[in-house]
Amino acid sequence: MFSRILLAVDGRNSGDVAVDFATAIARDSGATVRVVHVNELIVGGRGTAYESESESMEIVDRAVATLRRTGIGADGVHYLANCFAVGQRIAEAAQEWGADAIVFGSNRRRRWSRLRGAGLRERVTALTGLPVLTAPAPLEVARGVHTGSLDQELAQLVAASAAQ
Repeated sequence: MFSRILLAVDGRNSGDVAVDFATAIARDSGATVRVVHVNELIVGGRGTAYESESESMEIVDRAVATLRRTGIGADGVHYLANCFAVGQRIAEAAQEWGADAIVFGSNRRRRWSRLRGAGLRERVTALTGLPVLTAPAPLEVARGVHTGSLDQELAQLVAASAAQ
């Protein structure tokens, strides 16, 4: 189906899920994967980015290593861009590399793009004719989830009923 998949990661749990998702797609289609991370410049930060260059490299290297461990041909790059150019940089990277599809994680770090009217995936979709695939959201355990056994709960209920 695809021979070259561009995987955009952001270093969060959603990025880890996206790596697993891209691994499954690449394995099924025999594709190679290019991992891309765009480190955003902080607005008003005078050239300061959210991550250091070594942190950006670590995000890419970790994803590439995971893909290679499963036998997928992979390489990676990282870029620096302001918040308004992240989508454009991903779309350009996909075009320059000749990608067949772009894979994203399911959520982003901030909600500012929503206030401007479109999320990152929507902006990339508008900028490229490639399929843009979104990995499923990472599972999160809700707070207050009871971890006791059903037998304990049933015994407590029976004891409470007998006491009344």
